[in-house]
Amino acid sequence: MKLLTSFDLKGLKLNNRAIMAPLTRARATNNIPNDLMLKYYTQRAQAGLIISEGTAPSPNGLGYARIPGIYTDEQITGWRKITDTIHEEGGKIFLQLMHTGRVSHPYNMAEDAEILAPSAIALEGDMYTDQHGPQPYPIPKEMTTQDIEEAQNEFVQAAENAISAGFDGVEIHSANGYLLDQFLNTATNNRTDDYGGSIGKRSRFTLEVVEKVANAIGAEKVGVRLSPYSVFNGTEVFEELEDQFLFLAEKLNSYNLAYLHLVDNSSLGSPDVQKEIFGKIRETYKGNIILNGGFGKAEAENFIAEGKADLISFGRSFIANPDLVYRFENDLDLNEPDYDTFYAGGEKGYIDYPAVKENETVA
Repeated sequence: MKLLTSFDLKGLKLNNRAIMAPLTRARATNNIPNDLMLKYYTQRAQAGLIISEGTAPSPNGLGYARIPGIYTDEQITGWRKITDTIHEEGGKIFLQLMHTGRVSHPYNMAEDAEILAPSAIALEGDMYTDQHGPQPYPIPKEMTTQDIEEAQNEFVQAAENAISAGFDGVEIHSANGYLLDQFLNTATNNRTDDYGGSIGKRSRFTLEVVEKVANAIGAEKVGVRLSPYSVFNGTEVFEELEDQFLFLAEKLNSYNLAYLHLVDNSSLGSPDVQKEIFGKIRETYKGNIILNGGFGKAEAENFIAEGKADLISFGRSFIANPDLVYRFENDLDLNEPDYDTFYAGGEKGYIDYPAVKENETVA
């Protein structure tokens, strides 16, 4: 079974190809990684690679309540405890850098932080806050060229901080309607300067972040996440979408990155996903591909065996099954996730999912 075989990820040896997808869990009180998170990640150290929950590169990047950051000494120290333990358990871990852009609210941010976006277009709906419950999304500030440069430099510093915190690498989140994806999408980017108005210009912000981060920590330690045809967080399917992502895939070839992580959001309700795009990107992009999208064991194995992906990432399965790899190895049934506790805070639905003991495997 190829899913459970080792894999060389640009010199980083993974014990298997079952990747733990980045999963926002909202347990980082005061945005600082803590002992509860340490236990959660340690329980899942069997994954070939853990990609951490989305982590803010700066105070401006904080969107949701209780998500972690990587911009203070205290945050770096908290993450270091987690990475050290994962490595002691024989695992590997990347940090996902997630700047939420307009998907935020001042109640979830420091007083001097700003909500920034490519264009001053508010997201419809409400953002949850611990202080006052759901609140309408505010109109973000349209980023100046200085704001753009500062945000890119924050990604670089955050990546360097991640390496200092013991991570094996970083994943740049350019998916699901967050800041980098906001630059890529016509619903959120109506700029007429060098960062909007065409495929190349909309792609520029993501490509510049990738280049700067790769130069800072080494391209072999950098992955990128993209979500073609996603309509999360107010993004849209637009006429040039397919060409946009194929352009990006071709440009990313030049950096020799650790991987490209593609998200198929159809399993989460995105209605217009054209699945052919994933095969086209596979043909265009010459490096390692991770696919994500509601995979079960058999389908994941088939995709790897057929060369459609090198690795498969699992989200909800890893939430509910801390010993997911062990269950795959032994053809065991999986726990079902408790959706009500995904972002609830506390231990319930976080570190209390039962694991199968090694002496309870089926024949």
